[in-house]
Parts: sequence; structure tokens; C-alpha cells
Amino acid sequence: MTGETAAVDVSIPSIARVYDYLLGGHDNYEADRRVGDFFINDLPGSVAIAHANRQALTRAVAAIAADGIDQFIDIGSGLPTVDNVHQVAQRHRPGAKVVYVDNDPIVLAHGRALLQTDDRTTVIQADLREPEAIAQHADVRRLIDFDKPVGVIFSAILHHLNDSEDPRELVRWWVDRVPAGSEFYISHFRTGHNEETSAAEEKLQETFGRGRWRSDAEILALFGDDLEILPPGLTYCSRWRPAPAAPDVETIGVAERELTVWEHLIACVLARKP
Repeated sequence: MTGETAAVDVSIPSIARVYDYLLGGHDNYEADRRVGDFFINDLPGSVAIAHANRQALTRAVAAIAADGIDQFIDIGSGLPTVDNVHQVAQRHRPGAKVVYVDNDPIVLAHGRALLQTDDRTTVIQADLREPEAIAQHADVRRLIDFDKPVGVIFSAILHHLNDSEDPRELVRWWVDRVPAGSEFYISHFRTGHNEETSAAEEKLQETFGRGRWRSDAEILALFGDDLEILPPGLTYCSRWRPAPAAPDVETIGVAERELTVWEHLIACVLARKP
């Protein structure tokens, strides 16, 4: 990792790179792996949070595309992995356009390498707390038509904002920016009021100086009062519109099996602007 990553202090862990490590990726450093190893070794089973979140995102993008939306802004996208947003969207809408937004310069470097032959998709380096700068970015203006419905994605990112940073107002900014028919997807750490929640939340605060688990009511409040919550509402990521099992496979479906304590700690919801 050289070139554009040369200015990055790799001794400081990155949220995007920790997620990459937990998902089995290779675009991470020792500092990121130390944080990831805490979750793997000291909180065994907690990696299920990252996997359940990623799988639900894939299903959500497919659902948004199935509703006729062919342009997406993925805010706090993280590093490229398997079945990225643009790949899922373009399977359902071949002309779909996608903008990835992240503040990690390594995401920018790897995203550009992945997308260098796809002129319908781009990645920009920006801070999700500065939505105006995102909307006015040249690549966003090139790809996204704000007069048509947009799929706005906040996958596992708003829980990295403290209350003082007003994540509800941030979502509201985008709700006001896009037209009727646009859809918003949020996945978020969900408080379980248990030892597992406390240990994981404490580690994120200790490492990044930010982050807050929220209750179901607090997560739904991020949407404000005038969005239509789509079925099945706010639920555990593992149970959000689960993919049907293959008819020739004899397995217990996710709807029937008991979820782990870790799967209870990540929830998601999709809403539409009327």
C-alpha cells in the first residue's frame, strides 16, 4: 500500500479497515487487526455483527433497486468487499449509478482501483458530517440527479456519531435534499442492555473516541416523523427480508432458528420519502 496511502498514519486504527479485517479482507494494518482481534478473541461470536450487517446491506440494495431506484449514495461505505453496492445495484438495474463516500484515504485509493473501468460509479473522500460538501462534489453532481429518487445508504455508520453530532439532523438534511420516492436505509448497533453491548461499546469509545449504541426508538427517530417505514420495519439484520433457502437444501431458516446475542445487536430499517 503505497502512493495515495503514504500520508496515512497506519499506527492509528481506522473504522473502515477494522470492518475490512472482520469481514476477512486484506486492506488493513496491524493497528486495525489489534482492534479486530479484540472482537474475535475477547468477544467470541461478535464477528457475526459485521457479517449480518453486510448481508442485510446486499438485500437492501436489491430491494431499493427493485423499487425502481437506479442511483445510490453510500455514505460511510468502507473498503470494497464481496458484492459491493454497485455490483448488486447493477445486477438489478444495469444502468445504476453509485457514489461511495468515506473519509479514509485508503478507501479512496482502493475504490478508484476497483472502479477505474466503471464510469457509472465513483468513490469520493469526504466527511459524512459535511453533507453539503458531498452533494456539491463534482463527481456527485456528475452521477446523481437530485430531481429523481435516490437510494441513500447509512450502513453501520451513524452509530459512530455521538449525540452531540446530531445524526438525526444529518439524515434530515438528505431527506430534504432528495425528491419523493427516494429511499433511506439505516443499519445501526442496537443496545441490548447487556454485558456484550457494554464491552463492545466501551472498546469503540476507547479506540475511536466516539460511537453510541441506540435503542429501537432512538434508531427510528433518526428518520424523523415523515418517512414511510417499509416492511418489516426495524428488525435484526439477520431477519430483515432474509433470502429464501434453496429448495433442495435442508437447513433451518433464519426465521426459525434462535439468533445469537451478537445478532441481536445490529438492526436495520428501510424507509421511503412519500
